[in-house]
Amino acid sequence: MVHFEPKAEPDIKPAAAAATGAPAKRRGTLATVSYLPGAQASSSAGDVSEVDSGGVASGAVDTGDLDHAVDPDSEHAEQVLLQRLRGRSLSISEARGVLVGLDLPESEIEEIVERFIRLDYLDEAKLAEQIVYSQHERKGLGRSGVQAEMRRRGLDKELIAETLDAMPDDETERAIEVAIKRVQQLGRLDDRTIDRRLNAFLMRKGYPSSVVREAVQAALDSRNGGGSSGVRFQ
Repeated sequence: MVHFEPKAEPDIKPAAAAATGAPAKRRGTLATVSYLPGAQASSSAGDVSEVDSGGVASGAVDTGDLDHAVDPDSEHAEQVLLQRLRGRSLSISEARGVLVGLDLPESEIEEIVERFIRLDYLDEAKLAEQIVYSQHERKGLGRSGVQAEMRRRGLDKELIAETLDAMPDDETERAIEVAIKRVQQLGRLDDRTIDRRLNAFLMRKGYPSSVVREAVQAALDSRNGGGSSGVRFQ
């Protein structure tokens, strides 16, 4: 039987122990996870890639996607944007403004915006319809007034044009309704004062001058019982 004399070897360092299978002398130092792509045993303890709490060796894999998926800044930004959307609908421009205020990188802002569009949280077509309803049907704004509100909200120019084209062609009738309702609130003012105030009121609402003139005349006629009394301006 052949007998081999044991060869004396120096203390095994942690990295070497991981490579040879020998136990490391220093407890608490984790060896490289060699089954991950790119993981290699190092000859010195200072070069050892430490394993994080999730079991992945630092530097062994690209953590870019992982970091993005759990990025606390992005998650916070989405929650802030959702909270704003619970209050009212936002245009894409307004949503970007919210995210820019949170000091996010441009790339992350675009990713969040695109994700919210896919989820229908941002829908400018529906927002345009809401503006028509609230500004034209409820508040009595004319076509140019609705257009101004859409521009203020940052809607796309083509969408604005399409929405205005789809509005019912009843601007004169709507202006007359608004003027008659308004004239009832002016009490016993003389026709000249009412004429002036109605003109200014309807112009602020975005009605063209030709429509304003017709609506004011109709309101004054209604106030005077359909007669022609009072001051009239050609």
